[in-house]
Amino acid sequence: MSFFTALKLSFNNIRTKKGRTFLTMFASSIGIIGIAVVLALSNGFQRQIDQTQKETLSQFPVTISQVGQDGSGQQQNLKQEFSKSNSVTAATSAAEKVQHENKLTSNYLDYVDKISPSLTKNISKTYATGLNLIRSVNGKYQAVKFSNTKQSGQTDFATLMAQTTGVGGSVYPIDRNGGQSFLKSNYKLLSGAYPDKPTDVVMVVNRDNSININALRNLGISVKENKKFTFDQLIGTTMQLVSNDDFYQSLPTGNFLPGNDYQKMSQANKTKTLKVVGILRVKSKNSDGILASGIAYSDQLTKQVMEDNRDSAIVKAQKNSNRNVMTNQELSAEAKPQMLAMIGGNAVPTSIQIYPSSFKDKDQILSYLDKYNKGKSKVNKVVYTDLAGNVSNLTGGLMDAITYVLVAFAGISLITSMIMIAIITYTSVLERTKEIGVLKALGARKGDITRVFDAETTILGFGSGILGVLIAWLLTFPANIILEKITGLSGVAALNLMHGVILILISTALTVLGGHVPARMAAKKDAAIALRSE
Repeated sequence: MSFFTALKLSFNNIRTKKGRTFLTMFASSIGIIGIAVVLALSNGFQRQIDQTQKETLSQFPVTISQVGQDGSGQQQNLKQEFSKSNSVTAATSAAEKVQHENKLTSNYLDYVDKISPSLTKNISKTYATGLNLIRSVNGKYQAVKFSNTKQSGQTDFATLMAQTTGVGGSVYPIDRNGGQSFLKSNYKLLSGAYPDKPTDVVMVVNRDNSININALRNLGISVKENKKFTFDQLIGTTMQLVSNDDFYQSLPTGNFLPGNDYQKMSQANKTKTLKVVGILRVKSKNSDGILASGIAYSDQLTKQVMEDNRDSAIVKAQKNSNRNVMTNQELSAEAKPQMLAMIGGNAVPTSIQIYPSSFKDKDQILSYLDKYNKGKSKVNKVVYTDLAGNVSNLTGGLMDAITYVLVAFAGISLITSMIMIAIITYTSVLERTKEIGVLKALGARKGDITRVFDAETTILGFGSGILGVLIAWLLTFPANIILEKITGLSGVAALNLMHGVILILISTALTVLGGHVPARMAAKKDAAIALRSE
């Protein structure tokens, strides 16, 4: 007997018991409904997360700093048992163990610059070079600075974080072709104009149009908490950028100190005027943006400062001395490059920010960076920070874990359904004992009898799978209405077609598996005994 003939016989039998068949299919489909709804919600929430990540994380750069964190480093074990010894062991901290000093050589910088323009429009390099700024306040010039910290000289942790992650800094990138797509793509112009020259700077405000009060105070602007400014009061604010030779004065001892004749500095030939040309605010509702609230300027400005100051007297003196030319303190081998960088004499960037053209292009950029490290020893490798990838992996992992747990719970009902099908098939065997005897009397073999009941469970499994997927799909509509009212998210529940097909196949396979044992029992019945049964 062919399987098609077995299907035909089973279908005819099922048609005589429509009510019981429907109830059986519905009961068997409950597990499929549960899993399908969980997958629909998981799929929908994952799409929402992916969309949010594209909006918020696509602008996040891949950052390469002078000191990175090696993810393969040993992490501190928080569950470590208490020691019972009477001694104290000197050990390097876990945080220090994962630190990795990147060697940003000229070869590596050239390698980064060769990344395909189709993958990234913007590659920004941040330098530790200080800006010698002065500004006329109430008719009198005074030293000012671009900073969001208080004048007390506290450590600027935001700057340190910006160098490591690329987030919260004050330097924005210029396109590799000289354009200005970064600001225009990610920041809305509230007033003024987007910058088009290195000497153009902008003010970046928060969503509520607030700005870091220290950023204004460090520009010499008199301000109190919650004081409001019109856009016109801030647009056009100017500062003077003074060269090293005009800003620092040489002492007879060979040391250098910042001068205090700011009026004279403002009139020097090399002095440049910086101007606030625009006020910007981040466009995305889901992100605070890359730039910190306050003054932001292009990396081209820093490069110009280094170009102008690399041959200045203070830089030449510092290169020829192992002492700090301002404080006369001894400089270590590590401290001297830092001192040179501060006065514009070191062209090695403190960090590099690579802005992917899209979220997908980031993976190709990471592969390109990883290729550089192949075959190199650990000390010569250059590690990077992919903040967007870290966040994406974390949220994706959490969503997967939640989905697995819910599917596991819903899967319990599938096992229950399989047991129920076995019982129903066994009942069907008892009801059709005489039919089994007739089939055997007509020459049906054990395999034919098994095939008949397997065909019946195949129909039941396939039908329950389709019914379960259909009901789950219908349930997504009220689920979306409820979720939109609760969360404000629309179209969250969305059943994937492939998931539906797989669930139908799983339902069919489990049902056949559950009914196969009773089918084998039916095949073993003696024909004579079966014919005598009522």
